Amino acid sequence: MAHTNHRKLPLFMIPNYSGIKARGHTWYIFMKNFEFRLLSKDASTQARLGKIITPHGEIDTPVFMPVGTQGTVKSTTPEELESLGAQIILGNAYHLSLRPGHKLIRELGGLHQFMHWQRPILTDSGGYQLFSLAGLCRATEEGVIFQSPLDGGTKRFLTPEKAVHIQEALGADIIMILDECLAYPIPHETCRASVGLTLRWAKRSHVAKQPDNNGLFGIVQGGAHKDLREMCAKELVEIGFDGYAMGGFSVGETKPLMYELVDHTVVNLPKDRPRYLMGVGLPEDILTCVALGVDMFDCTMPTRHGRTGAFFTSNGPVIIKHARYTNDPSPLDPNCTCYT
Repeated sequence: MAHTNHRKLPLFMIPNYSGIKARGHTWYIFMKNFEFRLLSKDASTQARLGKIITPHGEIDTPVFMPVGTQGTVKSTTPEELESLGAQIILGNAYHLSLRPGHKLIRELGGLHQFMHWQRPILTDSGGYQLFSLAGLCRATEEGVIFQSPLDGGTKRFLTPEKAVHIQEALGADIIMILDECLAYPIPHETCRASVGLTLRWAKRSHVAKQPDNNGLFGIVQGGAHKDLREMCAKELVEIGFDGYAMGGFSVGETKPLMYELVDHTVVNLPKDRPRYLMGVGLPEDILTCVALGVDMFDCTMPTRHGRTGAFFTSNGPVIIKHARYTNDPSPLDPNCTCYT
């Protein structure tokens, strides 16, 4: 956001012009610094190379995003993440709003300052918690009623508008709409009603977002039903978002079904926007879905596996705690020159 210094230019000629808004007695011009550039596409698959431009730096796609749910990527320092080449990490707006609180984080300079990370950050809205905390929350037309797991079940109410405002307070570069994520399998009619709710929330999220620098992503839901995912994708594109995520995967469906649904969904998303497959992170899944045209991935798997002694190598998985490795001096992966 900046005071106007383009007083003689028509608004549509101002670079990156995003909107004009009054705050008090002062008018501001908002300069949007979120952009996606499609650089090239593979001739034999749907794989593509791109670049996402944000206020905190550029992101080369395809990209895997480490997950730092509560403001830290577990067991890993920001310096280690930088040395590994991480270009963007995730935080979870729901968890951060509970502890330490988004207002405190904003007062302390925003999430980048709070977690000592000056590269881009994507924040999830809390929609996935409808799946992961199913016994502690309930979706209504207005939003989600949560029972906080931190203080004995105090009720919290999260609306699509509040989810956007929390993420704006955190200062994330990419923010996500509030959506309803359901388990697998879900009957068609139940899923249709859920998709309708997600779409209504999407419209409210789009209206609620300030025309600031961050990008707002819609989330395609629809369970294992191709027609519902197609409908959801097309209606989200009609609303118009900076990027499009695919949610509701890795919730019990088979791998072939997931690939089939991703393939069917991607063709209904615009080519000039980034495509994000949420919660998917196995190496073979990433490679398969990159070939299907996906640009962004995230998963807690790398840090969770690392903490429990599981490694991905060029020769397959290695569980370092197995007794056969007790006296084995050889490297984890002879084909890797990394620090490990």
